[in-house]
Amino acid sequence: MEDLKIQNVNLEKFENLRAHRTDGFFSSKALVVRRGAPFRLSLQLRGRPFNPNIDYLKIKIMLGHLYVTIPVTYSTKVSTSNWKAYIDPRTLNFQRPSVFIFSPATASVGSYKFELCVYTQNAQKTCAYGKFNLLCNPWCREDTVYIPFEDQREEYVRSDSGLLFIGTPKTLVSRPWSFDQYESGILETCLNLLQVSPQHQQNKRMDYLNRSNPIYISRVVSAMVNSQDDRGVVQGNWSDDFSQGVNPTQWTGSGDILRQWAQSRFSPVKYGQCWVFAGVMCTVMRALGIPCRVITNFNSAHDTNGNLVIEEYYSETGQKLHHSRDSIWNYHIWVECWMTRRDLGYGMDGWQVLDSTPQERSGGVFRCGPAPVKAVKDRRIDLNYDIPFVYAEVNADVRTIIVSNGRVLSYSTDTERVGSLICTKAVGSPRHQNITRDYKYVRSLTSSLTSRSSTMSEEPTLRRASPSKGLVVLMTLDKAPVAGEPVSFTVKAINKQSVAKTVNMHLNAQAKEYNNSPSDTFWESHGVIQLAPMEVKVIQQQINPAQYEDVVGDNLINLAVVLEDVDSQERVLASEEFNIANPQLTIEVANEDSVVPNKEQTATVIFTNPFSYPVSGLLTVAGAGLIQGKVHFRMSPLRPGGKVEQDITFIPTMAGTKMLQADLSLTNIHSTIRGFKMVLVNRA
Repeated sequence: MEDLKIQNVNLEKFENLRAHRTDGFFSSKALVVRRGAPFRLSLQLRGRPFNPNIDYLKIKIMLGHLYVTIPVTYSTKVSTSNWKAYIDPRTLNFQRPSVFIFSPATASVGSYKFELCVYTQNAQKTCAYGKFNLLCNPWCREDTVYIPFEDQREEYVRSDSGLLFIGTPKTLVSRPWSFDQYESGILETCLNLLQVSPQHQQNKRMDYLNRSNPIYISRVVSAMVNSQDDRGVVQGNWSDDFSQGVNPTQWTGSGDILRQWAQSRFSPVKYGQCWVFAGVMCTVMRALGIPCRVITNFNSAHDTNGNLVIEEYYSETGQKLHHSRDSIWNYHIWVECWMTRRDLGYGMDGWQVLDSTPQERSGGVFRCGPAPVKAVKDRRIDLNYDIPFVYAEVNADVRTIIVSNGRVLSYSTDTERVGSLICTKAVGSPRHQNITRDYKYVRSLTSSLTSRSSTMSEEPTLRRASPSKGLVVLMTLDKAPVAGEPVSFTVKAINKQSVAKTVNMHLNAQAKEYNNSPSDTFWESHGVIQLAPMEVKVIQQQINPAQYEDVVGDNLINLAVVLEDVDSQERVLASEEFNIANPQLTIEVANEDSVVPNKEQTATVIFTNPFSYPVSGLLTVAGAGLIQGKVHFRMSPLRPGGKVEQDITFIPTMAGTKMLQADLSLTNIHSTIRGFKMVLVNRA
């Protein structure tokens, strides 16, 4: 009889992907498994049956030029710190034996090769070869990325879609984002990102060894997502000129960006801003098996001189001026990753801030983190990494100064505005979760909170007041502004003295981008009011749609009021920054309770024109795991108040909660209307 030989190795892909919770990566050419858990290979033999008394197996596992050679034993006992290969003697099939490979929970993340050889009594040797990608394992208690709650593992590792929050604390806007980690080629691109990094190019051996540590991986990825120092993924652009690339507001997910980067042989993709950097980084970290979520810090400070004070300047008529190198972004977006911080001692495990938006250097490279959220809260600036910078982003004071001809007329200090809301997507729900108290000690605001609609988050109203001797001014939005409706707001003028006052009132509205000072005034109002002794006067104001239609969309509005006591020349100011919410696209799914893989479904996208003029545009619909690529529809001019419905078909490819998202880019105004629908795909 012909001697024993290995004909091939079956990677048992379906079984292993299910067992390792990597079934979303079914399209990957290599097997995808998680460290700290065994996976099974079955051998197809030729010649005589396998005889454990005279035949033995060895396996060589290789990561680059690093390798380990281990014998295949008949003991199923494993050590969490060593590679192991074994045959379970209880289930041994002599014609088709199964070999289990166990990787330690500290194994390096990367693309592995293996060589499995059988040795016979006659000193004959035959081998078979294979590949597998090894990821971190949040389900394994010994892994430093272990997170103990299943719903969080589903949300922060397995979910391939999410929401990014923009706008202002009072007028949150949910922006859908597709992480796309299961799309064809994306995992391979994320692994290639590690290969392209300067760390790998300079010392491949050390890079492979260090990839056992998620702290190291996260610092590499934080630097590689931006292109400031290396062949990173995304090039930032905060100008108004995007003619050489894509306007950052046009991206709807990470897949197109990572695919373009790979296809260009790792040339930076143009362009990104903070939410793009964060979305791409979240994709990479989830793909590598590290729990990750996207965070929005509203009123985020960039303190250039480190004094934890941001200065903002206004003219005497309420126009915001650009006089300071310090800045407050209406929102800044980064990510958190979950990991153990054994390098820092007790109490610093859990969520870590990581920011790939290129703002400041860390270790000579544009990156940020991982900074333990607990260390930020307690201002542990002695710990690694970048805690002082993150602390300032959420804790700086704001000094508001009214000036005229270079002379300071008055000023006030706000200690609550910066970092007033820090949030992320709630687990298993399309809404925001307030995590501000994780970052900072927040005073009880119960007495000063007012009840608002669900689109307006709670925030203390009194923060907008300017302290003074004789005058106080407060300004509040009556409700969250919506496109097509007047912006209604209330000014409250308070005379704190027992003498009557004649007061000049100046109102000013300017459009602004989230990270810049406002542009020119687009609406203003000036008048005189009379205040009796100790009088509180309430003035209702509104800005009509025709006056603000050019700034609807991603722009924000800075609205300010200045009161000037004619006799004493005392001036007080109150301000609000907000966005005017675009209408949303509505998506309805037919028979949404019976959606299953590989069965065609129908959805309808609905849009009603709220503007006072006809609009037309391009409708784009996408959905990872639902639609291959993107589908586009041209929308003909739609009259004011008109309604259009567009049917689409899709075929889900995998079970789970998926996101169907639609974007309508209007051609006659600079605005994009968005909508999304969470679709539960049941197992067939």
